[in-house]
Amino acid sequence: MPTPVFSRTRLLCLTLMLMLGGCMFGPDYRRPETEIPKTFRFDNKQTQDIADTMWWEQFQDPVMNDLIKAALAENKNVGVAAARIMEFQGHYGATRSELFPQIGGQVGARHNNINSLTLPPPLASDITRSWNLYTVSINASWELDIWGRIRRLSEAARAQLLASEEGRRATILTLVSSVASSYINLLALDRQLDIAKRTAVSRAQSVEVFELRFAGGVISQMELSQIRSQYEVAAAAIPPLESQIAQQENALSVLLGRPPGPIPRGRELKELSLPVVSAGLPSELLVRRPDLQQAEQKLIAANAEIGAARALYLPRISLTGLLGVASNHLSGMFSSPARIAAFGVMTSIPIFTAGGIAGQVKQAEGRHQQALLQYEQAILVAFKEVEDALISVQKTREQLTPQGRRVDALRDYNEMARLRYDEGYTSYIEVLDSERSLFEAETSFAQIQGTVFGSLINLYMVLGGGWVAEADQVSKQAVPVKN
Repeated sequence: MPTPVFSRTRLLCLTLMLMLGGCMFGPDYRRPETEIPKTFRFDNKQTQDIADTMWWEQFQDPVMNDLIKAALAENKNVGVAAARIMEFQGHYGATRSELFPQIGGQVGARHNNINSLTLPPPLASDITRSWNLYTVSINASWELDIWGRIRRLSEAARAQLLASEEGRRATILTLVSSVASSYINLLALDRQLDIAKRTAVSRAQSVEVFELRFAGGVISQMELSQIRSQYEVAAAAIPPLESQIAQQENALSVLLGRPPGPIPRGRELKELSLPVVSAGLPSELLVRRPDLQQAEQKLIAANAEIGAARALYLPRISLTGLLGVASNHLSGMFSSPARIAAFGVMTSIPIFTAGGIAGQVKQAEGRHQQALLQYEQAILVAFKEVEDALISVQKTREQLTPQGRRVDALRDYNEMARLRYDEGYTSYIEVLDSERSLFEAETSFAQIQGTVFGSLINLYMVLGGGWVAEADQVSKQAVPVKN
């Protein structure tokens, strides 16, 4: 006959085998089959792949680099994303802890008193009227995860944790791109403001000269009015640009995590280096873009929750145990106490839930279907965004070159018109026309320059890339920029 110790050991081993070898209910995750194009329609073949580098440094503007470092260190959304990771780390740890025994302790002291007047006479004289009872015990419980319910919940919690980490990477991606785009837009507005002020100063000087000529009877009132109107056009363009610059500085200040205020400048727009980028292969988006990784982790979590819900149909088996001592005297608690011991197996079997478990399974399946469609939609949107960004980079670059030639041609035209007017071959109307066209062309050229840089920044954002990890490291070492 086996000894009790041997029997308990064999029972424990059998229990562990059942728990570890038990089946896991619910479908195992497999990445959905999605239609992925082999190449992008508008991929630029004459570029180098630098998607894994800190691309903003290619602009070669130290101030932009410092602003991005400050944003990574101080931006509130990055802080919120980091706190969200902490939340899901705690959730994962709490869920996974249910796989292990739960042990607790209890210490109690109780004074008991019986009033003999409430008892019949034969008993009143034999029962102690009052006594103390002190207890110390350790209790344990362990749910055997035979059907994989807790493991599925842990799988879901882990996927949610990874999704929160990808959410932080997506926040960093958007933040860096937003800071760079805002700074480029600020430089483009600075350039337009400089053109407007320079044009206004030049036309103000012309107004002074022609007022003297009008006073001397050399020109007519009509010519003077035309010259004044062109000056007012340039002067009227200044306030809106100053307003846009102030608003852009305020928006950039918020990204930096600071109150609205002025933003330092580095190089001028025309002095920035034009970065290059390669789109790579479409399939790389599935592992490079944080939002797609986040959507897939949410799909994994929803898939695991189906198994956890289906496991509710099956019995839940738990081992319980209690060890303790009890004594009427605190001083003799551990010398000659009464010992307490209890061991058992508890089984909870759902018999009738009025559709409660079926409802939970249906909820889990519905959430999984939503997550699947959201993942597939995110992939489609990602491909669309990359295609849009690639064609934008390509076509804005093509637009910049002829616009630059147009500016050069209008400068020549303006010089020739002035010479012809000075020599008396034409009226000043031709000069005014050349100045008006040149002002419009220079302003458009500055806008297109900003659009080219902005489209490149947007391409880096929609491609994702390993540079997000580099930016994350920068955020841990960054020091805010002071004005």
